[in-house]
Amino acid sequence: MTVVALLTAACAGKLARMDGATFPTALARAATTFATVVTLAATVTAALTALPT
Repeated sequence: MTVVALLTAACAGKLARMDGATFPTALARAATTFATVVTLAATVTAALTALPT
């Protein structure tokens, strides 16, 4: 999941730079995207774990 989060963050940073954002802004967008993907993965894992078997 870490690899997917890193790839998603890299794409978000690249798209931000292509859109004309400064480097610090693009880095912030990439970091936010990384944190969001990791949080989403943890939430889905917790929800699947809570399901009765």
